[in-house]
Amino acid sequence: MAKTSSKKKPYKTAVSQPDCSVSPQEVKESAKRGKLPAFATKITKKITKKRAEYRKNHVVLHRSFHRSYREDYQREVNAPGLLNHAMTTFGVIFKHWKTFLPFIFLMAMLYVVLVGLMSEDFYQGLQDAIDSANDESIGNFAKSGLLLLSTITTGGLTTGKDDIGFLFTIVLFLIMWLVTIYLLRKWYAGAKPKLRDGLYNALTPLISTLLVFIVIFVQCIPAMLVAITLSAAQVTGFLSTPFYALVYFIFAALMISITAYLLSSSLVALIAVTVPGVYPMAALTTASDLMASRRLKLLLRVLYLLFVVAIIYVVTMLPIMLIDLWLKGIWDWIANVPIVPFCLLAVTCFIFIYATTYLYRYYRWLLDYQEN
Repeated sequence: MAKTSSKKKPYKTAVSQPDCSVSPQEVKESAKRGKLPAFATKITKKITKKRAEYRKNHVVLHRSFHRSYREDYQREVNAPGLLNHAMTTFGVIFKHWKTFLPFIFLMAMLYVVLVGLMSEDFYQGLQDAIDSANDESIGNFAKSGLLLLSTITTGGLTTGKDDIGFLFTIVLFLIMWLVTIYLLRKWYAGAKPKLRDGLYNALTPLISTLLVFIVIFVQCIPAMLVAITLSAAQVTGFLSTPFYALVYFIFAALMISITAYLLSSSLVALIAVTVPGVYPMAALTTASDLMASRRLKLLLRVLYLLFVVAIIYVVTMLPIMLIDLWLKGIWDWIANVPIVPFCLLAVTCFIFIYATTYLYRYYRWLLDYQEN
């Protein structure tokens, strides 16, 4: 008992010393006596204080080397089911169609002017390639489906543009993201904003959003490593051995899981950073707190969103392509009219606005949920 008290006394004295400059001889003597030197004690105290402040101000559901109980880390959300979420998002957009329809047309025109539309020759080349590969063995419906899939996967919105065109593409879609969130936030607050209000006022957090995008790019590096190493493994025949294939599968699953874990909160941070006065790191921290123990739920909704996007493309573009094939069979001069490229651009703008509204509504459900 006396030995314990003799150890505590010099520890308290060392903390109270104002001067943290210690000679190497004192460090050695302190190590021999089993106590920390003054500068190490001060650093340890600061780290402990910072950690306590972090645990006090942020959501911490797990502790290292401690057992976690289900009731301690399970967090619910007052969100409807997946189908309800998808259909009510359509309802929000169609309710404000007088605002979104001119917005889609404006962004499509800006894209055509600044970036350019997909060349009709490129689209016609895809159609000729499908015709030559399949001859007459498939009908127009299956041909349109293959043409739609080929157009999207080979860059349906691209025209072989350079880096400047790619930069304009990012800026235009970023403007759509910010304006859509601005309008939704005003509508949820009970206001009645016009489209021009969104165009004039929504671009304030542009720099903050770009910084969050940089963080997202860094978080995607593990998935990029999988894409790079996969091509190298296929060329070298590394995956031909079952054991090596299993090792690579474990590596790929780990890298993709890390990226999905990080992106699940960064997607929410892209919405949180649009709040006036919120800095990028504060938005990332707040999003991490909101998504604690809810990441799988968001990933499930994102996967369902991808399924809905595929349905939208099929329902809207397949009839347009069938009509385009029918009209080109009647009138030859329509072959030079870019009907499909422009419609594809307009549908893509609508889908981007839909995805923004879909994610923003889930973000509002996270904020509105009152935890005990």
